[in-house]
Amino acid sequence: MSALVVFASFGLLVDGRELMRASIWAKPLKFGVSFVIYGATLAWLLPKLRRARRTMWTLGTAFAVTGLIDVGFIAVQAARGTYSHFNVNTDAFNQIGQVVFSSGVVGLFGASLLIAVMLLFQRVGDTALTWALRAGIGLSVIGMALASFIRGWAATGPRTVEDAYGNPVTLLGQHGVGAPDGDGMPITNWSTVGGDLRVPHFIGLHSVQVFVLAVLVLTALATRIGWLRGERVRAQLTGVVILGYTALFTITTWQALRGQSLVHPDTATWTALAATVVVTALPAALAISAARRREAAPSGDGHPPGAPPRAPAGSLSRDHTAAR
Repeated sequence: MSALVVFASFGLLVDGRELMRASIWAKPLKFGVSFVIYGATLAWLLPKLRRARRTMWTLGTAFAVTGLIDVGFIAVQAARGTYSHFNVNTDAFNQIGQVVFSSGVVGLFGASLLIAVMLLFQRVGDTALTWALRAGIGLSVIGMALASFIRGWAATGPRTVEDAYGNPVTLLGQHGVGAPDGDGMPITNWSTVGGDLRVPHFIGLHSVQVFVLAVLVLTALATRIGWLRGERVRAQLTGVVILGYTALFTITTWQALRGQSLVHPDTATWTALAATVVVTALPAALAISAARRREAAPSGDGHPPGAPPRAPAGSLSRDHTAAR
């Protein structure tokens, strides 16, 4: 997994330099941070898998190398003062770089997809963690696939913009739906005037971190909360988190495709969110209620925990036997 460590170090180094440069460095900054987080997650996960360890190591290394190439290309384009995404200018460097960049995206998606499939056939830790990793990697793959879908759906034909030096750049495709890229939020630069497919892309890509964090929180709480100590209830609550988060991914995708900004939801979006809250809160409440009843119930012999066992019905106690 050394390649993942090198990749993470490179991403952090690039990010540190970007902070002192012009706003065009915002894209490699976000990509660097995102890939470092995802790469670190894979570096933690893959050594825990018991089957096909060599194959998993190869997939992890392939992910790291292709990620390094992609972030590197984005950083180089930023250093040149131009765009990395959707750039169809005909200069030789950009044309070759776009081919390499596109190939890297396919490599990232392919490696993640194979890891997700192989996770279906092996268990990692308890039931809650296994579910979290399977669902998280699977939803991350869907989030990556959405990035490829962005170009075809959101594209409205070529448009010309200026690079950092005032030179014309032709872009084919955009993240926005109903509005070009721009007019964005701080840090993320997600659109505030139209739909933006980067929102569900981000939510899907980092689902595995959210799910694993939920498992870690439940495990930590189980040391103090008795009814959480059962593996079954932690798995059920993890499933609720997975259900709610997947619904959030679906709603934000639907919202973006309708050309609606994340910060300006309409009645339909609010209704979908409210339904999600109800649908997730109900099974969570049922799981918690059942777990608390099990904790409060007497032990299997009908006695409270800690009480001396009662002799089976129809049998003689030790004292009666002695009396005989």
